Order: sequence, then structure tokens, then C-alpha cells
Amino acid sequence: MQHLKEKVMELVFLAAACMSVLCVALICVFLLTGGLPAMGEIGPGAFLSGKVWKPSAEIFGVFPMILGSIYVTGGALLLGVPVALLTAMYLAFFCPKAVYRVMKPAVELLAGIPSVVYGFFGIVVLVPAVRALGEPWDGKGNSLLTASVLLAIMILPTIIGVVEPALRAVPRSYYEGALALGATHERAVYTAVAPAASSGILAGIVLGIGRAMGETMAVIMVAGNQPRMPKGLFEGVRTLTGNIVMEMGYTTGLHREALIATGIVLFVFILIINLAFSVLKRRGRAA
Repeated sequence: MQHLKEKVMELVFLAAACMSVLCVALICVFLLTGGLPAMGEIGPGAFLSGKVWKPSAEIFGVFPMILGSIYVTGGALLLGVPVALLTAMYLAFFCPKAVYRVMKPAVELLAGIPSVVYGFFGIVVLVPAVRALGEPWDGKGNSLLTASVLLAIMILPTIIGVVEPALRAVPRSYYEGALALGATHERAVYTAVAPAASSGILAGIVLGIGRAMGETMAVIMVAGNQPRMPKGLFEGVRTLTGNIVMEMGYTTGLHREALIATGIVLFVFILIINLAFSVLKRRGRAA
């Protein structure tokens, strides 16, 4: 009887795993069948490197949106990753228990706030602040900088939630051994614990990249959404996800297929990020 139960549960787990793979396969099929014909009609070079997006004239160049996504994601990582890593280190090694009971739920609460609420926060708080900051340079509030700052806040709980357990999983002897050799508490964490948890730290950063690259609603509300080449920190940009969401509701024909092809580009970006993470993780284990 026990063997039968184990066999049934094994089949249940296998079915769940196959369902996940099937969902990914169906998404790939949908993107490829819907987007590749548009790429073929427009031309892969013209589509990927074109600098003009003008559906009314059937001109579809996604290069400004590719750069917009890269710049916004890069800015979010530049601002958010150091804060997230230092926060995770503080929670894992330096935070008093009484403070931890308050800070940990607060960090987790950040992950549960809807994107549209972040967007409203960006409109009400960040947009006026960035507009005031950019006044000497004729800056605009809805801009690349605003979107980067907002995304930096949004990726904090994702990175912290992965990095903190990775730091705690490192044997305590690493930390205590560094202290015994004369290192300060901070140096012991930086030089002994953090390198040992590098895979977990890298995983957190990759998840943060995925969150920033795939975020839509909040970015639409603060980025300016001009389908043009990014011109500066205080100028508006449009991301790949924003381009799809803003226009998919009313499109037909080639325009709709071009938006699906934009989804292929976004999918390839995420795939490259995950493959790079896998390669780095394997090299870390080999070292």
C-alpha cells in the first residue's frame, strides 16, 4: 500500500513538472508562430535595428525600446543592487532580533505591493522630485531616471529575499574564522561569507534583472513612453513591455504581429540572462 501511494505521488509530481514544461512550450509556440512572420515581412535587420516606430506608416523599428529596456534595467540595478546586498547582510549578521521582527516583514511587504501602487507613488513622489532635480537641464519628471529609481525600489525585496537565506546558509565557521584572524565584523562578512554565497547572490541579482526587465504597469506610469531613441536621464523612454501593453489593445494585422515579435525579443533577453546565470554558476562550482 505504501509503495502504491509513493508511485501515485511520483506520477502527480511528474504531471506537475510536465505541465510547467508544456506551458513554456505553448508560450514559445505562440510567440514564434505569431511574431516570426512579422519579422520576415519587415526584415529582421530593419525590425531589430530600426530607430523609428510608426505603425501608421507600417514602420516598425524596436531598437529604441530595446535600448530603453536596457537603460532602465541597468539604472535599476545600479541603484538597487548595492542597497539590496547591504540590507541582506545587515539582516543576516548585524540586525538585532527586535529590529529584525519589524524589518523582515516590512521588506516582504514590499514584494506584495501591486505594481500600480508603485506607479502611483512614482507619479506623486518621484516624478515631481526628478522634475525639480532636472530643472537646470530642462529635465522632465517622466523620464529614464524616474523609471530606474522606481524599479530599483521594486527589485529590493526580490534580491533581499534570495540573498539573505544564501548568506545564512554559509557555515558559521567561515564568519567566526575570519573574526579569529583579526578581521572586523564587516570585513568578515565581505571577505569570508559573501564569496561563499556568491551563487545565491548572483541568483538574487538575476531574479532582480528579470523583475526589472519584465515590469510593465509601473514603468508605463513614470517613463514618459516616447517611442524614440533615449536621449538622456531626464528624457522619456519606452520599454519593450510598455510598447506591447500600450498598443496591443487596438492593433490588427502587421502591427499586432510586430508587437508579438517584440515579445520574442523580450523573451530572448530573459533567456540570455538565465543562460548566462547558468554558465556563471557552473564555473563557480568548478572553481
